[in-house]
Amino acid sequence: MAATALEKFRLLFPGLVIAGLVAVAAQFLNEHYGAPAMLMAILLGMPLNFLSEETRTAAGVDFAAKSLLRIGVALLGVRISIDMVQTLGLPMLALIASGVVATIGFSLLVGGLFGKDRLFSFLSGGAVAICGASAAMAIGSILPKRPNADRDLAFTVITVTVLSTVAMIFYPVIAGALRLDPEATGVFLGGTIHDVAQVVGAGFSISEDTGDLSTLVKLIRVTLLAPVVFVAALILRRSVEPGAKRPPLLPGFVIAFLLLAALNSLALIPASVQEVASQISRWALLAAIAAVGMKTSIPKILEVGGPSIWLVVVQTAFLAAFVLTGIWLLG
Repeated sequence: MAATALEKFRLLFPGLVIAGLVAVAAQFLNEHYGAPAMLMAILLGMPLNFLSEETRTAAGVDFAAKSLLRIGVALLGVRISIDMVQTLGLPMLALIASGVVATIGFSLLVGGLFGKDRLFSFLSGGAVAICGASAAMAIGSILPKRPNADRDLAFTVITVTVLSTVAMIFYPVIAGALRLDPEATGVFLGGTIHDVAQVVGAGFSISEDTGDLSTLVKLIRVTLLAPVVFVAALILRRSVEPGAKRPPLLPGFVIAFLLLAALNSLALIPASVQEVASQISRWALLAAIAAVGMKTSIPKILEVGGPSIWLVVVQTAFLAAFVLTGIWLLG
């Protein structure tokens, strides 16, 4: 048993080390130059595409792209608690949840106009609606195996991360031009920007209170990742052809996410453990995204085409308009 585990570790080690090194480089660029770490991880990984086919590294790269992803998403649960959800009040919670549902539904409706199938529309719409790269990778892990799945995932991660960075810069300006109060601004930023890091950057660029609120709203959106993945897995199980392998009804990493969130809500996770788990989650997701980049061919990414970019742009604009309209109606 121990020998088998050691052999597996030796098989995975080279690819895992390379994915880890790419993650470290991406974090370095983030800390020293302000570049989005997730975007840097996938862009630095893509030129190393040949390593995903190299015998000595292929297994480790594949493990990083799949298993590390699930570990990272599961550990996001330590940042969620029921107290966070209760802080905002029912009307704002309803707005946040309906924004997620409406954006995914809108994506499924308009995807065909851009020449994309429902799976791609759901992948990109879920990434926009929930939490950017993390959501894209979680949703991608439950979708049926199909040609160009890695390409579509990499494209979605890159596009939502770039748009999230653009939103971080311009959404505070839009909030100021619309003369939104600090609470409304926090809800707008947290309810519309794709990635957590960019929400933090946008919110705290205005004020500490706005930063705290926008981060809270964003983490509530992250909470919705679990039910969205669950419902999607349920639908996908029904839609597969007889005899084909069905996705699990509730993936193990989603169960772990919910369990950790429940433990955190009961104050059973010490702050020190929470901090360590958050850091492990971040590094696991960075390494996983680096591995996704390594499994992605740059020429294949270019095959996705302009309509796909415009689809994600339209999804982003829809979510922003939906949340702004909700804030206006709620007064």
